[in-house]
Amino acid sequence: QAQLVESGGGLVQAGGSLRLACAASGRTSSRNTMGWFRQAAGKEREFVAAIRSVGTTYYTDSVKGRFTASRDNAKNTVYLQMNSLKPEDTAVYYCAADLDPWGTNYDRVSAYTYWGRGTQVTVSS
Repeated sequence: QAQLVESGGGLVQAGGSLRLACAASGRTSSRNTMGWFRQAAGKEREFVAAIRSVGTTYYTDSVKGRFTASRDNAKNTVYLQMNSLKPEDTAVYYCAADLDPWGTNYDRVSAYTYWGRGTQVTVSS
């Protein structure tokens, strides 16, 4: 088993910034691709960003240029720096671990084995 714990969510005004963190323990390693997803009220969970063990990152189009994923493998922690936040970014944000370090479905919920419980991000207009 693995445990993923997100932190850093909160309430911020539009244009503001937040930095989410996801601390991993248990059956995860620095080889895992780590993903960030979000789920707004009444909507399906959607891909936000992913970062491979070597640091390669992927983003959904709506956050490119505003969000940055990073990781500290020594601390088993991944981060999501979110700048220029918009009200439409409001959602519960989840981190997830993909046990396949080279999987190509990094933008799909089904590719990830372990999930955190999420952290709420609310952006006011």
